[in-house]
Amino acid sequence: MIYLQRTFKVEPQELPQVLWSLLYVLALFLAWYLLRPIRDEMGIAGGVRNLPWLFTATLIATLALSPLFALAVRRLSRQRFIALSYRFFAANLLLFALFLQFAANSWQLWLGRVFFIWSSVFNLFVISLFWSLMVDVFSGEQGKRLFGLLAAGATTGGILGAYTVSQWVELLDRSGVLLMAIVFLEIALLAAQRVLALSRKNSAKAINKTSEPPIGGGVLSAFSHCMRSPYLIGIALFMLLYSVTSTFLYYQQASIIELNFVERAERTAFLAKMDLWSNGLTLLLQLFVSSRLLSAGGMVLTLIILPLVSLAGFAALTHNPNLITLMVAQVARRVSNYAFAKPAREVLFTAVSREDRYKAKNVIDTVVYRAGDQVGSWSYAALIALGLTLAQIPLVAVLLSVLWLGLSIWLGRRHAKAQ
Repeated sequence: MIYLQRTFKVEPQELPQVLWSLLYVLALFLAWYLLRPIRDEMGIAGGVRNLPWLFTATLIATLALSPLFALAVRRLSRQRFIALSYRFFAANLLLFALFLQFAANSWQLWLGRVFFIWSSVFNLFVISLFWSLMVDVFSGEQGKRLFGLLAAGATTGGILGAYTVSQWVELLDRSGVLLMAIVFLEIALLAAQRVLALSRKNSAKAINKTSEPPIGGGVLSAFSHCMRSPYLIGIALFMLLYSVTSTFLYYQQASIIELNFVERAERTAFLAKMDLWSNGLTLLLQLFVSSRLLSAGGMVLTLIILPLVSLAGFAALTHNPNLITLMVAQVARRVSNYAFAKPAREVLFTAVSREDRYKAKNVIDTVVYRAGDQVGSWSYAALIALGLTLAQIPLVAVLLSVLWLGLSIWLGRRHAKAQ
């Protein structure tokens, strides 16, 4: 407790809410990282050549679910729609567990494809909902101090989830792992309810401490708000550029690994090594640097780190697209994203209305993110079709990173003016 208060300047009155928020994000990411290896294995089993179509189907599913999410936000209080969302996904997991256990082998391939799409949607929505609540209950000043700590909780949950799957999947099988994820979703929901209760108790503006009105607004207001607000458009473009360049790097990674490794075990070991370095370095920076940089260095400095790292990484790949360059570029980019860009991006939403913190943020975190996947995926395929080489394609990402850098400076300055 003393460490939290000294390192992250957690005020005594903030401590209970911070601890419940840490439990919330740790349990949530633990649940997700229990599901992610199963999702990825099912995607590969369905054929790597079919992955672009699965990404397209994921975007369609995200677009279909977004209005339903907005409708729930409009009609229900925060506590009720958070509970409804998590219980809905938990019920889905229960059905998947039953189907995986009892469905005939002839259904398993299509069941895997459906689970791939569902889990990709689940990932974005539940994580977006967590950060929506955080930017709602914590102010911009608090976010600069505390979001690095919460991001560290997310990384810790991811490490624990991945380790649990590696150790227990053979004993529990896939259905058992899905049931375990349901348990952690319930823990996350319990923690979310405690965060909300403390928020109502601590808020001097709360009129009724036991209930609150729905957030309201139109079902499609998230889209209209995003289109009318230059600030929200800027955040959406930030997310789009991140997603597009991430897809470019993903395809670069797949191509370089395919050229250098023949055995599946070798590929798996290399990817695991990148994950280990990424998570370890990210956790260290989240614990000791992220919050201090946000508070002392400001939003502009924190936001530009990821575009600068991306620019340098893609530039290096144009000169030497080999395994070592790939590993350095990928690890540096992941660390920069989770340690700096992610917490800073969430702080940006503390300057918008409560309705936009849930609705517009959810659209940006899900629809815009998945749209970036599509743009990046099909653009990369088009560049290959035009005859560009493995060393030439990163030049496009270099140009995108320069645009991204300028956008990050503008966003950081706009946020400072809005405070």
